[in-house]
Amino acid sequence: MNDIASLPVAVIGAGPVGLAAAAQLISRGLKVKVYEAGSQAGSNLLDWGHVRVFTPWRYCVDAVARQLLEGHGWAMPELEAFPTADEIVDRYMIPLAQLPELAPSIETNARVVAVSRWGADKVVSKGRGQKPFMVVVETPTGRRRDAARAVIDSSGTWQTLNPLGAGGVPAEGEVENNDRIAYGIPDVLGRDRHLYAGRTTMVVGAGHSAANALLELARLSEIAAGTSAIWVTRSTDLVRIYGGGDADALPARGELGSEVRELAESGRVRLVTGFSTIAIRVVDGRLVVDGETKDGPQTIGPVDRIVAAAGQRPDLTLTRELRLDLDPWLESVKALGPLIDPNEHSCGDVPPHGHRELSHPEPGFYTVGIKSYGRAPTFLLLTGYEQVRSVAAAIAGDLAAADAVQLVLPETGVCTVPASIIGTSAKGCCGGPAPVAVDACCVADVQAKESGKAGCGCSAAA
Repeated sequence: MNDIASLPVAVIGAGPVGLAAAAQLISRGLKVKVYEAGSQAGSNLLDWGHVRVFTPWRYCVDAVARQLLEGHGWAMPELEAFPTADEIVDRYMIPLAQLPELAPSIETNARVVAVSRWGADKVVSKGRGQKPFMVVVETPTGRRRDAARAVIDSSGTWQTLNPLGAGGVPAEGEVENNDRIAYGIPDVLGRDRHLYAGRTTMVVGAGHSAANALLELARLSEIAAGTSAIWVTRSTDLVRIYGGGDADALPARGELGSEVRELAESGRVRLVTGFSTIAIRVVDGRLVVDGETKDGPQTIGPVDRIVAAAGQRPDLTLTRELRLDLDPWLESVKALGPLIDPNEHSCGDVPPHGHRELSHPEPGFYTVGIKSYGRAPTFLLLTGYEQVRSVAAAIAGDLAAADAVQLVLPETGVCTVPASIIGTSAKGCCGGPAPVAVDACCVADVQAKESGKAGCGCSAAA
């Protein structure tokens, strides 16, 4: 086996964060190999390419990637314009991936199916850190094994969307009827219009994906008679999706929440909260959905189609032979778990974090990007870009730069604190005044103050 230091750093995934990782590593003179399962960089974004993101261009482009691009005559799009996912791919990611500095290092149609150590499974400890990583790659020509000095997993979570079943497994009848279920964000006004026009659609979820689907269905109903939507959520508290309105530091995100709230409160869509999906049945050619509520069993329908926007989860199968330290329920990197747990708070601000928080007991392996958040929502590209800057510096041996982490995120304008913490629900404080009951809004801050430790920083930023 070659000397480990002469081997490339493996980057799994050529999404925005994976390409940023490659740019950071190359700028430090390190060899890199990027594996992309899709046919081009940004393949996952193309699945929802019609969606206009709520972050302007200035938040969508990595700083080092921008420097490389501008060195070849690329011009940054209007900083305050809001791109679609397609535009991010076409105007930023493809030009970046085609740069002579990056292009030779990127392999498409190359799916990483496993990562281990050469000559050592998960149990072996002796000499583990001195063994190269073994990256098992599936390509159209077969399967091979590559060696790497370090691995950055930026494979994301888009390919492992959550099922409708409230228990985390598919509901009864879900698999059998998946031809009438769209997972993610269908293009209701574009290529998928024929599936939704003049029909009733049930949208399940309480995040931005659900909001986008509902708003497009509402627009379609204005031009296609008979189009209607039913919005179903497991939670009874929709403060996270409704957001902070004018208090949101990302106005487009605030507008998205305000628009979907008006949609529900005006009655343009029927809203059913606190519904846990148990089964999906076909009755007279249409779908009916059985579920549980606090008041007992309930059936919704009939509907023609279902949009499942119930979030995502990381694929942990490829790292089964590695020693990872993950949050037990979010499946995020463990250090981030308490700071992003949606059971406890919805801060738009996450404390600065870098290579130390993103590493594992497996030396040289890092989880970055949205996969570092596991099942938690609210990830922004800015977070991923700072993550990989720190990780690249650490791999290069520049610990001073790696530890000098700076991350300032646009706040949502809303935080929630469980009643068990302060005796009442406190909302709307990130980016606004703290509730009278406490001088901090994040549960992590409240609990930390009780233990004398530092909190998550949400109240300090308010």
